[in-house]
Amino acid sequence: MKKAIPNILTALVFLFLFAPIAILLIFSFNESKSLSVFSEFSLHWYTELFNDRNTLEAVGNTLLLATSATVISTVMGTAAAWGIDRVRSRWYRGVMNTVTDIPMTNPDIITGISLMLMFVFVGRFFGAASSLNFWTMLIAHVTFCLPYVILQVLPKLSQMDKSLPEAAMDLGCTPMKAFFKVELPEMMPGIVTGAIMAFTISLDDFVISYFTSGTGFETLPIRIYSMTKKTVTPKMYALAIIIFFVTLSLLLISNFIEARGSEEYLEYNKKKSRRKTSSHTGYAKKVVAAVLSIALIAPIAYKAISGPKKQVLNVYNWGEYISDGSEDTLDTIKAFEQWYKETYGSEVTVNYSTYTSNEDMYNKISKGAVSYDVIIPSDYMIDRMASEGMLQELDFDNIPNYKYIEDSFRSLYYDPENKYTVPYTYGIVGIIYDSNVVDEKDTGSWDLMWNEKYANNILQYNNSRDAFGTAMYKLGIDVNTHDKSQWDKACEELIKQRPILKSFVMDEIYNMMESGEAAIGSYYAGDYFTMRDAQAPDVDLKFYYPEPTNFFVDAMCIPTCAQNKELAEIFINFMLSKEAAIANAEYINYASPNSLVYEDEGYIEDMGEDAIEILYPELGDFSELYNKYAYRSLDTQMLDYLNTLWENVKIN
Repeated sequence: MKKAIPNILTALVFLFLFAPIAILLIFSFNESKSLSVFSEFSLHWYTELFNDRNTLEAVGNTLLLATSATVISTVMGTAAAWGIDRVRSRWYRGVMNTVTDIPMTNPDIITGISLMLMFVFVGRFFGAASSLNFWTMLIAHVTFCLPYVILQVLPKLSQMDKSLPEAAMDLGCTPMKAFFKVELPEMMPGIVTGAIMAFTISLDDFVISYFTSGTGFETLPIRIYSMTKKTVTPKMYALAIIIFFVTLSLLLISNFIEARGSEEYLEYNKKKSRRKTSSHTGYAKKVVAAVLSIALIAPIAYKAISGPKKQVLNVYNWGEYISDGSEDTLDTIKAFEQWYKETYGSEVTVNYSTYTSNEDMYNKISKGAVSYDVIIPSDYMIDRMASEGMLQELDFDNIPNYKYIEDSFRSLYYDPENKYTVPYTYGIVGIIYDSNVVDEKDTGSWDLMWNEKYANNILQYNNSRDAFGTAMYKLGIDVNTHDKSQWDKACEELIKQRPILKSFVMDEIYNMMESGEAAIGSYYAGDYFTMRDAQAPDVDLKFYYPEPTNFFVDAMCIPTCAQNKELAEIFINFMLSKEAAIANAEYINYASPNSLVYEDEGYIEDMGEDAIEILYPELGDFSELYNKYAYRSLDTQMLDYLNTLWENVKIN
C-alpha cells in the first residue's frame, strides 16, 4: 500500500494536468461543434483548419514573431549577461540584476499598456499615421524575453573558472578567440535554455501582444481571443492538438539528446574529448554567426516580403463577424481583393483585424495607436465617436448599393442625418430556454428570468449594461434614464434574482445552454441558432422575444484616421453587394437591413422559415421601437454610478 500511494498520487496529478488536453483531443475529431456530445469520428475540423487562410496566417505570424524575438533577445541577453558578469561592484551588479528582474515580475497588463503609450508617444512625435505595427510587437517581445535569457546565462558564467579565459590569452589567444574557444562553450547550455524559454514565452503571449499589435499582423493568441464574440470553433481544438504533439515531440527529442550526453556516454567517448572540444568551439562559433545573421535578416526579410507593394485597406471588425471561407462559405476579404483587381485593374491588400468589444476598438483608435479605414462599431459607440469628431462623412456616390438599405434603418438616433454610417447587421435580444425543462406557460416575458421554479438553471449577463437592461425592461424603466432612483430599483431587482442564478456569463452561455447545464438565458437572436445547431440530443432549445426588449444596429463607418477613404467606400459598397451581403448574413446568423438579403428566396430557403420568423419579426415601424429601446451612451457620471451598483449586485 505504501508503494501504491505515490503512484496513485502521481497518476492523479497527471490526470489533473492532461484531462483538458484529452478532452480537446477527443472533440477535435467530433463531426459536430458540440463540446458535450460526441456525434461521430471525423477529420472535418482538421480539414477546416488547413483551409482557414486567416488562422494559418496567424500561425505563421506567431512563429515569425517568436523566432525573431528569440534570436534578438538571445544575442542581446548573452551580451548583457557577459557584461554584468564582469562588473566588479557588488552594488552595481545588484542594481543591474534588480532592473533585469522587473519585466518578469511586472504584471503583463502594466507592461503592455506602458509600451503601447510609449509607442503612441513616439509615433505622434515623428508624425506617423499608425504607431503600432510588426516592429512595435517585436520590440515588446524582445523586452519581456530578454530577462529570461540573462537569467539563464548568468549562472553559467558564475560557474565558470575565471582563470580559463585569462589562461587562454596567456597562451596566445586574442580576447575574441578566447571568448569563442573558452567562454562561449561554457555559456552554451544557458544560451540554449534561455532561447527555448524566450521562444516559448513569445509564442504564448497574448496580453502584451494585444496592446502593442497594429494593422495587418495578427498572432494566433489574438485571433483565438477575437473568436470569443461567438463560440470558438472546433478547428481551434485541432490546432491546439497539433501544437501539443509538436511540443511533445520536441521534448522527447530534447530528452533523447540529453540522455546521450549522460556520464556513461561521455566516459565511452573520453578518448575523443580533445578533438570534440575543438569541434564544439568551432560549432559554437558557427552557431553565434548564424544567430547574428538571422537576427539581422529575419525582420528585414519580413518587411521586404510583407511591405506595402499594393494599395492597402485596413479593416477593423468584431471577431467571427464576416464570412471567412470556412465550411464552404465565401471568403469575403479574398473575394473583394479579386473583384477589385478585375474591376479596377490594380491590386489591393486587405489587412483584416478584429476586436472583442466596442471599448477596445475605441481605445485603440482614440489614442492614435492604429490607423484603420473601415470599422464596424455598435450604435451607441457610433454616437460617441461621431460626437467626438472621430468619424468622416461618407461620399454616397461611391456607395450606390446603399439604396438597398431599408428606409426604417436610416436616420436612427446615432446618425440622424445619415452622414457617417451604412448599417451592416441588426438584432434583437430575446430569451433562450430548454423546452425539456421549462414549462411553455412560464415563457413570454422577462419574468422567466426571475422564476424561482427554475432556480440554479438561469444564466444572467456578466456585464452591467445588459444585466441592468433585463431588469429595467422587466420593470418598465427607461434603460437610458439618468434618474439614479430608477437604477436603484433595477439594482434591487437584480439582487433579488441573484440567489436563483446559476452563473453570470457571456460567451460561456454557448456551452452551458448547448449541453443542458443551464435551461434559461438571455442573448442575441442570431446566436440562438449557433447554440441550437450544437445542442445535445436531450436538449431542445427554443427562443422568444419578451416585450419590451433591446434592439441594436452595427454599422460600417470610416474613422478620421483612415488613410484611403475612397477605397474604404468601395469596400463598403462591395459589402452591400448581393453575394457578399448574403454570405455574411448566413455566416453570422444576424438579421440584415439589406433588401438584397431578406428578399432573396435562396437565403430564405437556406435559413429556414423558423429562422426567418425569429430574425425578421413583424415589428411595424422598426425605427420607432429602436429609438425607444436601444441602448444609448451614458455620461461618465452615470457610468461610474452604474459600475458601483453592479459591484453591489455581484457581491450580493
